[in-house]
Amino acid sequence: MAGGEPDPLPGALIYTLLWAAAAAAAAGGPGGSPAPAAFGRVYRGAVNISAEQVYAFAYSSEPGQVDAVRVYVNSSSENLQYPVLFVVRQQKGVLSWQVPLIFRGLYQRTYNYQEVSRTLCPSEPSPETGPSDQIVFVDVASMAPFNITYELLVTRLENFQLQTNKAFNFTASPSQPQYFLYRFPQDVDSVIIKVVSDAVYPCSVVSVQDIVCPVYDLDHNVEFNGVYQSMTKQAAITVQRKDFPGEQFFIVFVIKPEDYACGGSVPSSIHGNVNRTWNLQRTKNLQVTIVPSIKKSVYVQAIFFSFLSFLSFYLGSVVVAFVHYIRVRRKASAGRLSPEDGSGMMTSSHPIAASTPEGSSYGAIDESSSSGGHQLSSPERGLPAGSDTDSSVEEESDFDTMPEIESDKNVIRTKVFLYLSDLSRKDRRIVSKKYKIYFWNIITIAVFYALPVIQLVITYQTVVNVTGNQDICYYNFLCAHPLGVLSAFNNILSNVGHMLLGFLFLLIVLRRDILHRRAMEMKDVYTLDYGIPKHFGLFYAMGIALMMEGVLSACYHVCPNYSNFQFDTSFMYMIAGLCMLKLYQTRHPDINASAYSAYASFAVVICLAVLGVVFGKNDMWFWVIFSVIHVLASLALSTQIYYMGRFKIDLGIFRRAAMVLYTDCIQQCSRPMYMDRMVLLIVGNLVNWSFAIFGLLYRPRDFASYILGIFICNLLLYLAFYIIMKLRSSEKLLPIPLFCIVATAVVWAAALYFFFQTLSSWEETPAESREKNRPCILLGFFDDHDVWHFLSAAALFFSFLVLLTLDDDLDTVRRDKIPVF
Repeated sequence: MAGGEPDPLPGALIYTLLWAAAAAAAAGGPGGSPAPAAFGRVYRGAVNISAEQVYAFAYSSEPGQVDAVRVYVNSSSENLQYPVLFVVRQQKGVLSWQVPLIFRGLYQRTYNYQEVSRTLCPSEPSPETGPSDQIVFVDVASMAPFNITYELLVTRLENFQLQTNKAFNFTASPSQPQYFLYRFPQDVDSVIIKVVSDAVYPCSVVSVQDIVCPVYDLDHNVEFNGVYQSMTKQAAITVQRKDFPGEQFFIVFVIKPEDYACGGSVPSSIHGNVNRTWNLQRTKNLQVTIVPSIKKSVYVQAIFFSFLSFLSFYLGSVVVAFVHYIRVRRKASAGRLSPEDGSGMMTSSHPIAASTPEGSSYGAIDESSSSGGHQLSSPERGLPAGSDTDSSVEEESDFDTMPEIESDKNVIRTKVFLYLSDLSRKDRRIVSKKYKIYFWNIITIAVFYALPVIQLVITYQTVVNVTGNQDICYYNFLCAHPLGVLSAFNNILSNVGHMLLGFLFLLIVLRRDILHRRAMEMKDVYTLDYGIPKHFGLFYAMGIALMMEGVLSACYHVCPNYSNFQFDTSFMYMIAGLCMLKLYQTRHPDINASAYSAYASFAVVICLAVLGVVFGKNDMWFWVIFSVIHVLASLALSTQIYYMGRFKIDLGIFRRAAMVLYTDCIQQCSRPMYMDRMVLLIVGNLVNWSFAIFGLLYRPRDFASYILGIFICNLLLYLAFYIIMKLRSSEKLLPIPLFCIVATAVVWAAALYFFFQTLSSWEETPAESREKNRPCILLGFFDDHDVWHFLSAAALFFSFLVLLTLDDDLDTVRRDKIPVF
């Protein structure tokens, strides 16, 4: 027979030997009586269909002491048809396996191991009975018609119980799993199990299981019980005393036969002496350390810190409002109060019109050239005081509210030098109502978006808690502090800043809105022609968006993973878009996008983000289509901005654009009519085309962050252009907006530093993501990403204040002197 094995016995002789073995076992003869054995001694023997061996190991356990026994077996046989069977009988259970031990991988691949060692489930004697004697029987048998040799070694484990704050090193393989016992000290309610290894592979699994026999310590059953994680170089599991009534648990370490679960490659084929090869290669050195987690007092400190940090912004706002009130009162008593003093408060005194300095890039246009703007504002002036209510205003419809014919609008908006009076000609009540739709629409969107999101993440968390599979969620496990059913309460708590500062911003906008309404009730016929038109609908929408970003970011961090990352970014897109719309609306109040078209555009962006997450990894066709859409959308939007909305976007846009390029650039190369706008749009298109080319070449896996980067770069570009043009027009930056600009830059720089400290990544496998995990850095409770949450909330708040206060210096300037850019 192959392999040097003896020829099989005849069938009749096999049955005769079977009956003889059974009779001997019944009579207590050589085939059935156990042989007394000693721990630590290697027993070598041979078994076949007619000869099995039984070993008996006896030991005594003291009360309170847990003795664990480990059985090591080895067989030189590679015959899968006749494996050697090992059955271990204990007082409360039976454990069995075969050698060669077979593990199955992907595509029905099999991996055979000839060396196997298992730890027997320990039994702890009760204190009432005192010392107890334990007996372990090891039966060795085989159905082979020829002798198969084996080796048996049974030892008692000396370091079975792990100690707190004491590292322990050991080795494991797929056929030689390990598990250990840990008991909670009296003063410890929660511990973190930290496991590290110098080698990435082989892939391993760390499991925490209750003190129940049998212990699931093989690749095919380790997920049946307890909490578990896959691991390459690092793993961490937080365990609470309340989850284990016996105040103790097993920590199980299993090495997987393949590495695909940890991001490794799958062997394409198996060649050669597979048993020996896998026995040697699939061994991993591990180190486990169990350290106490934080106490309940740290939770309280973290909660107070989170709320008090952002409530200090409320205190600062109250101080600023009080100082402003005192300042206004003093000016009023001195008779020097300006028509609108930086917060929407007007008086009926006539200000001195500020003129644009001579030599401005916008040119000096005689006041008569803008007289049409003053005449057209008469519908506002004729309104009685107190008539600024929505009930007296009909809904905005498709027709334009300008009394002039369409051609007059074209003439005004295509002038070489535009002033704010040219683009603030519509009825103020109609325009204000148009922008309030932004506020009501975003509330509706938030409710319908948030409710299913909350329901879904609750389901995710429930699945994690029920199954124990901690590979579902991508936490920073070295700084994930549970509370109740939540696995990482700190990541949720750190989002409170977005909600508190969003609500504070709403209060600040509401104050300005109220002061403006009061001033409007005291207005005379001239005060409406000064300063930037006050429309607060977009500001209210920005405040709601900031609050919802906190809510949805908290929902995402309940169980962060590949499937729900868009929850964390959807309202980021809306915040960036609303900020750009508000910045544009400041000097283009009549031609800004409606709420319906704006939110429809955001919906398209979110749909593209979802498609990018699904198809953007490897599908080239998606990136080609997205890049084409990105470039065409940039060109269309640039055309609309350049021609102030007078260039129709329809099926004939390409023909008209080609004609314009031919006449203005090829037939006669003339200077652009609107040079400043042209410079902005050229730079903006270069930035967007660069993003499109980058995406086409590199195809980043994090498509949601890629789109967010496009939004943020466009917003920063437009804001920088706006501030540069404002200073170029000899306009001033008052102390409050200047402080907000500096604070925004500083806080954003600090926030982005912590943002790029990657602590996990759902672009990789859970095991690879855990390699990036790091300990807490703030109060022993918050990690780098939590600090990013804190700082980004403050940075967004200051950014909103910049947009709110940037043009407060224009409250005393006539609109026909305020340039449009």
